[in-house]
Amino acid sequence: MIRNPVDIATRVSPNLSALIESQVNDPDAEQPVTLATVRSFITGLLPSALSETEHLHHFDIDASLLDELEALIDEFGEDAVAIDFAQHMASEPLSRVIDAVINDENRENPPTLETVKNAIAGGLPAKLVGDGVLEDDEDDALLAEIEVLIRRYGADSLAEEFLRYE
Repeated sequence: MIRNPVDIATRVSPNLSALIESQVNDPDAEQPVTLATVRSFITGLLPSALSETEHLHHFDIDASLLDELEALIDEFGEDAVAIDFAQHMASEPLSRVIDAVINDENRENPPTLETVKNAIAGGLPAKLVGDGVLEDDEDDALLAEIEVLIRRYGADSLAEEFLRYE
């Protein structure tokens, strides 16, 4: 099994990244999920593209996605671990929370994912809703999202590494 540097995920389209993530998180998938595993999944879907449009539109699967995957396989090999190619960024609402924690003038050290989790649990999202930074419905899933990032990357990971603005 070949492990690749995490920054290669920045070269992967959001659609392919989402598809890879779904395969890695599929409890029925063979572990570890490789690029070859993802290719088998995509090629299994392409012939039935007309009859399974609802499932396919979730990832916008088309031939260009397969082409993108084939280019990765050509460069990194079909045994490359697929999760290395998935982008791991915070959602737009979580990015705004992370930004608020980063810009807290009372902070001495760069915030970690655990620091952000504590800020969320401590009510920061409600303050940000009141300030107009977050919408009322955007704060519902923040705690669950930060916990997923902590499980995958560790509580001590720097929060700023997960910022994303769309």
